[in-house]
Amino acid sequence: MAPAEESTKFEAYPMKSGDGPNSYAKNSTYQRGIVDIAKEILHKEIAERLDIEIFLSSNTFHIADLGCSVGPSTFFAVQNILEAVELKSQSQGLNSQISEFQVFFNDHTPNDFNMLFKSLPQNRRYYAAGVPGSFYGRLFPKASIHFFHASFCLHWLSRAPKEVSDKNSSAWNKGRIHYLNSREEVVEAYEAQHGEDMECFLHARAQEIVCGGLMLLIVPGLPHGASHSHTEAKGSHEVVGSCLMDMARKWQVVQ
Repeated sequence: MAPAEESTKFEAYPMKSGDGPNSYAKNSTYQRGIVDIAKEILHKEIAERLDIEIFLSSNTFHIADLGCSVGPSTFFAVQNILEAVELKSQSQGLNSQISEFQVFFNDHTPNDFNMLFKSLPQNRRYYAAGVPGSFYGRLFPKASIHFFHASFCLHWLSRAPKEVSDKNSSAWNKGRIHYLNSREEVVEAYEAQHGEDMECFLHARAQEIVCGGLMLLIVPGLPHGASHSHTEAKGSHEVVGSCLMDMARKWQVVQ
C-alpha cells in the first residue's frame, strides 16, 4: 500500500502541542519514568541480542522512535539507545565501524514537529529527521532501520471500533469512551481492533527493519486473567469520560 493511501486510513489525535502549562511536553513525567525504568532492560537486550553484522555492513546506524509526540521523553529514550549501541560496539572492538547515527522521530502529521525540533538537545550526537504518519502503516524503505523504539503509544488504537458507534450493533457503547464495565461484545470489538492494528504494525516493521535489528516496545497491559474492569486506570477513564459527555451536551445546547 502506498503512503498516500495509508494516510487516509487512520484517525489522528495528537497530544497537546506547544510548551505551555497544559502541553504534553510539560505533562509527560510519567512517560519519562517509563523510559528510565526500561533503560536497564534496553542495555541488556542490545548487549546480548543486537547482531554484530549490523556494524560491519553500515557506517550509519538508523534509529526510529515511533509515536514520539513532542518530548522530552523521546530525547532521553534516544540517548539511552545510543549509549547502549556504542557500548555494544566497543565491547566487540568495533569503535570505528559506526561513524554516525540517524534518528527518525515519527508521529501523526498534526503532531507539533516545530516544538519537537526546537527542543532538540544542542549537544546531540545524531542527525534528526521527522517522519509523519501512522505507525500502523509503512513509514520507511525496506530493510532500512536498525532499531525501532515505541514507548507508551501502542495502546492507542488506529481508530475506534466501528461497532461501538453503530446503534444497530450489539457492541454499541452509548455514553462511554472506553470498554470498562461494558458488555462483552464491546470488549471483543476493542480486542479485535487491537489485534488488527498490531498485525499491521508488525507487518510494516518486519519489512522496514534490517536483518539482525531490534525493536523495543513498551506497552501497558494487564496480568493474565485480570478483569478489564479492575484496572488502576478505571477511575480516571470514568472521570474523563464523564467530563467529555458533559462538554458534548453543552456543545449541543449551544448549537
